[in-house]
Amino acid sequence: MEANESTARLNTVEDVMERLRIGRSTAFELIGTRQLRSIKVGRRRLVSEAALIEFIERLDHEEAG
Repeated sequence: MEANESTARLNTVEDVMERLRIGRSTAFELIGTRQLRSIKVGRRRLVSEAALIEFIERLDHEEAG
């Protein structure tokens, strides 16, 4: 998979929950407080791969600093 394909991927809330090992309410809390950027497509809430990577990197920097 090319880098552009990887960053263009949209993850469902369930995907995010699995990858971050968090529950549904925590996932929606992160989205609601805009700590984790998301988009809405129809009735579905999706998180781009870029937003997920950005969130993880921000956590990593907070932990290190």
